[in-house]
Amino acid sequence: MNAVTPPRIYITSVEEGAEEGTRLELPPESDPPQQFAYTNTATSIPSIDLAMALNKQQPANGNDGAVPLTSVAGDWHPVRGPARDGEFDGVPRLQMYTRSVSPQPAQTMAGRCPASLRRNWPVVSQPLALLLLFGFLWAIAYSILPPELSNPAGGLMRLAFLFVGAQACGILVSLTGLPDMLGMLFWGVLYANVGWADFGGYERLEVFLREMALVNIMLLAGLGLDYGALRSLFRFIMQLTLVPTAAEVAAVAVLSRYLLDLPWLWGVLLGLVETAISPNVVVTVLLRLKEERLGLNKGIHTLIIAMTSCNDVLAIFLFGVILGVIFSTGNLTSQILQGPIGIVIGLAYGTVCGLALLHVPSYQAKYTNGLRFAMTALAGTLSVVGSKMAGYPSAGALGCIVTAFVAGTGWRKRPPTECNEVSMYLDLLWKFLKPVSFSLIGKEVNFSVLAGETVLYGAITLLVAVLLRLGFSYLSTLGSELNWKEKAYVTLSGFPKATVQAALGPAALDLARSLNATEEIEKAQIVLIVTVLAIILTAPLGALLMIKLAPRWLKRSTEENDEQYR
Repeated sequence: MNAVTPPRIYITSVEEGAEEGTRLELPPESDPPQQFAYTNTATSIPSIDLAMALNKQQPANGNDGAVPLTSVAGDWHPVRGPARDGEFDGVPRLQMYTRSVSPQPAQTMAGRCPASLRRNWPVVSQPLALLLLFGFLWAIAYSILPPELSNPAGGLMRLAFLFVGAQACGILVSLTGLPDMLGMLFWGVLYANVGWADFGGYERLEVFLREMALVNIMLLAGLGLDYGALRSLFRFIMQLTLVPTAAEVAAVAVLSRYLLDLPWLWGVLLGLVETAISPNVVVTVLLRLKEERLGLNKGIHTLIIAMTSCNDVLAIFLFGVILGVIFSTGNLTSQILQGPIGIVIGLAYGTVCGLALLHVPSYQAKYTNGLRFAMTALAGTLSVVGSKMAGYPSAGALGCIVTAFVAGTGWRKRPPTECNEVSMYLDLLWKFLKPVSFSLIGKEVNFSVLAGETVLYGAITLLVAVLLRLGFSYLSTLGSELNWKEKAYVTLSGFPKATVQAALGPAALDLARSLNATEEIEKAQIVLIVTVLAIILTAPLGALLMIKLAPRWLKRSTEENDEQYR
């Protein structure tokens, strides 16, 4: 009885511009897998795809017989051919083909859109997706909730539409090349001054959302601290962090004492709010420059990010300490001990939570990253709200930062295959909280009670303090191997103020209102007004200067390993 010779299986690739006859001949099952003929005249198939094709000649249970190929040039589509004569063992002949992808239809569609929209679509599409998500949620809520909760004129819906309008304004402003946070801030100012900012019983929800924005920023700041970079560049980073920060805080405290009539502690508090560098603006610009390989030759990106993170950590931590001292209601001894006790509590809480996140959940768990994110966010939230309930609000910020730093340092030591995505999830959460934070801070700017001299003296205070910071920052770069243009660019990166200010600015006002501290509310409002001025005057100008001056002041690197500071 003659043995039936099984047919050979061919995988043919027909691509645009490829010569005919390019094919991969797979042997039947009886042949050794090493003996196969491969003729390539125009294209090549990675070895991993060859292995997949050889291993999957026989369909598994429940498989339709198609051979999946991945990472192949072109667009591969496995097709199970119909039954024909000559099939071997019931296995159908596999036909593999590639669809010729022509860019003409996509180009035709894109050509109908404005050039600015095509260029900004990857950025614009994310907040637009958030608007659509809100539309779906509101439609569902309107269908199932009582009218007083889903009515657009109600307090809850007014609060929700504040965030929706902020997101929409942010999209429109970003199309002009300016930071989207300005549109969000403008919408909050408009919302308050046309009389829509009455949320009718949802004030505690408003405060909680502000606290969540602060938690998000502090966790991102803690995760942004790289232990390796801190150790290798410790002296230089400390110079760039401590010297300019001390100069700016001192200048704000002195000027606000004599121009804005703020007490010394309130002046220091305002200085700590103003001195924080916006990671949102700076990191966004650095990612854009990294794509263009500008400034990688001397590790300027690593230096700026480390400096920004340390600056923010220091400002947030000291802000919490000073805030706790200002609103302490005990005797002088308890006020003096308020800061040190808060530091100990924050360090202990953050260390315990950070170590717990290294082991729970297990690295082999299926949903490790999602569980880590949830536990990190809840640990940070408990740190802030729990410390206020315990009477030591200065421990909240430090607890968040230490939790993220300890956990992030441990996660970086794991193999690359066990990648951690908590920072990515926190960044996604910030996409939701960003319009919340900036619109709520803009809502506090009421033109009817705004004094012109407060704006004028606040602007003068801000201008003098920022210029002084830039001068001391440049002096701090002396002795490094950077040239004068690179030193100037590192100095300029400390100019933008936005993200941390949006989180810290209203914190004193919220605490004063919650404690019914009538005498302190007016001082907290001055802090908030100057914070808004800082965002408006420095965020767009700082971003534009960093983008425009980078090609002139930074060198373009062509080496792949030029990302380390030497």
